[in-house]
Amino acid sequence: MTAVDEETVRAFAVSRRAQAMPASPIRKLAPLAELAKARGTKVYHLNIGQPDIETPACMLDRLKLIEDKVLEYSPSTGTPAFLDSLRQYYVNRVGVPIETRQILATTGGSEAILFSFIACANEGDEVLVLEPFYANYRAFATMAGLNIVPVTSRGRDGFHLPPREVFEKALTPRTRIVIVCNPNNPTGTVYTRDELEMLAGFCRDHGLFLVSDEVYREFVYDGRKAVSALELKDADDFVIVVDSLSKRYSACGIRLGALVTRSGEVYDACLRMAQGRLSPPGLAQFIAVGAAGLGDEYTRAIVDEYQRRRDVLYEGLRTIPGVELAKPEGAFYCVPKLPVHDSEDFAVWLLTEFEHDGATVMIAPASGFYASDLGKSEIRIAYVLKEEDLRTSIELLRVALERYQRRDVAV
Repeated sequence: MTAVDEETVRAFAVSRRAQAMPASPIRKLAPLAELAKARGTKVYHLNIGQPDIETPACMLDRLKLIEDKVLEYSPSTGTPAFLDSLRQYYVNRVGVPIETRQILATTGGSEAILFSFIACANEGDEVLVLEPFYANYRAFATMAGLNIVPVTSRGRDGFHLPPREVFEKALTPRTRIVIVCNPNNPTGTVYTRDELEMLAGFCRDHGLFLVSDEVYREFVYDGRKAVSALELKDADDFVIVVDSLSKRYSACGIRLGALVTRSGEVYDACLRMAQGRLSPPGLAQFIAVGAAGLGDEYTRAIVDEYQRRRDVLYEGLRTIPGVELAKPEGAFYCVPKLPVHDSEDFAVWLLTEFEHDGATVMIAPASGFYASDLGKSEIRIAYVLKEEDLRTSIELLRVALERYQRRDVAV
């Protein structure tokens, strides 16, 4: 190869930032699942939080009301109707006073997180994140040029927040943001008011922004309540809430979320980014307004369904020898520890070598939900299947673990 050829090859290399983008631990095994299906194996998906509960008819019926001849851009902030419906939701359902000028419609909660990261930190700065964490936080940090610094929670403590001194030890001069997901994906933990007030105090004392991912706010069990960061004392200047309609209304496909903050400076910075991407999806906002009339009765029915599924999964997994897990308190995920050394190898084996009665299960290895080297024996499970399918999945896991362990002994 000539010097000119070598120079051309280098010129077409993708950026270091693109090369650093992590593969999704939730989706990267999808090709293996498709191959298993092509072989005739039924695959039970425990790997992804795609609800199977129907999207409310009042949202779908909005499609029939569209009379526009042109699907125009919406305002960069979001449509007035959508913003007002979300304001009313916060006032009447969450119980926090908020104004429409403090809400920014986004393309899913993902864009709200990305906007928050870019607005609140400079390239090379650090984000403290409680691990295990939603795997895409790492991707958003990479896009923003930031570094993830983990603060570890433990299954033996129900994955609740460690003491403040653990956060203090993780602090460096480059720390700018703390992000927390409550109720938590992937652990299912619901943090108490005292825990969140501790975290807010830590952020206040060190001049850090607190990004609170609250997309599973409604999904809390056994009489618990998810405390919004908007309720915390003296936190208006540094709290940013990430919201989404995807899980609340089983409407992942409309890709509609929101960034909510009482900080005018943060709002204005994020608005400039919102203007740069033009607008959030107008059709999605029109559909979402249909959910404005849904009240506590709808939420109770959905939560009761997920709590039953939670109970089926938790009680079933506890009967499998060697499996350890904390009882999920909210969301629709859990992180059990399995009697295996490498859960990613086990996940691949499930899709390539295992089947029982013509079926297998797809799981998400938990190592991808950690920034440290932990989680090698853990998996994340999403209990978004019907109870009968969950019971079948648990039995498949039981049989699979027995065979996998025998295979290891033979080797």
